[in-house]
Amino acid sequence: MKKIVTLGEILLRLSTNHGERLFQSNQLSMHYGGAEANVAIGLANFGYEASFVSKVPNNPLGLAAERHLRSFGVHTDYLLKGGERLGTYYLEVGAGARGAQVTYDRKHSSFSQLSVDEVSFTEIFQGADLFHVSGITPALSNSLKEVTLLALKKAKELGVTTSFDFNYRSKLWSQKEAAEAITPLLPYVDICSCGELDALYLLNIQKADTTLNKEQQLTYYYEKIVEMYPNIKYLYSTFRNVLSASYNTLQGNLFLNGTLYQSKYYPIDDIVDRVGGGDAFASGILYGIIEEMPPQQAISFATAASVLKHTVYGDCNTFSKDEIIAFAETEPGKIVR
Repeated sequence: MKKIVTLGEILLRLSTNHGERLFQSNQLSMHYGGAEANVAIGLANFGYEASFVSKVPNNPLGLAAERHLRSFGVHTDYLLKGGERLGTYYLEVGAGARGAQVTYDRKHSSFSQLSVDEVSFTEIFQGADLFHVSGITPALSNSLKEVTLLALKKAKELGVTTSFDFNYRSKLWSQKEAAEAITPLLPYVDICSCGELDALYLLNIQKADTTLNKEQQLTYYYEKIVEMYPNIKYLYSTFRNVLSASYNTLQGNLFLNGTLYQSKYYPIDDIVDRVGGGDAFASGILYGIIEEMPPQQAISFATAASVLKHTVYGDCNTFSKDEIIAFAETEPGKIVR
């Protein structure tokens, strides 16, 4: 069984009911999630030995977060206990033309105080096949910038395939801060989730010729990234068109060996919960790479995984690989008897 390691913060999410503003709500729904935790859950659902490296407070909320991970088969051997609080975020659910809004309450969380002295990546990466982290982790504190860089360096030293998702969050840091922290990480990355805006504003790549279509423009950005960082073998992203809070379209992109592979175009016209859709996509891409799927099959699987995530509440994808494959091969909405 392949061993996957992810590093990140697990958060308590408190969501409004549909049609309510956060300031007027007197009842909120609880879920647990976070980018790297969601990827670990997705890969555990696909049958891998997924381990999550993090730190939570030794209190009922920390215990609940741990139970959430374990309930989906994620190993918590490297989940440290300490600090005083679990990071929290509030989700004001969007409706119609009004998009969802996120309010963070995660400063001074237990995970944000994690230091390099508390983790032994030499031990953690023993027998590991893949390590995944996102740009959210180094955005949380100076100490986590050091932890993230150390983890990627140690993974490469030990022959572990590395995966990095830019996952830029403007409410956590500025573009300048993100660029300064992320650039030193990229020489140690094999698989990278990076979109057009990341290329433009975090990597300072010159804007593509606007007479090119969007596929040609994305190919241009990916070619430039590979020139800058030839160690990056895989690049991936999605084309998302937001028509309303409940109606988006989605298409997946995977760049490998100079070729851009694309999934079919999905209209998602009754979104239940968009949060975690990108993490489901990432876990699908990683599954395709680990299983050495042909690129076209990998991007089709990953996009189908993301589309399915939009149909369930909570941050994480609860679908098995067989369910995703069946969905990718079936007409949307068809009853499976």
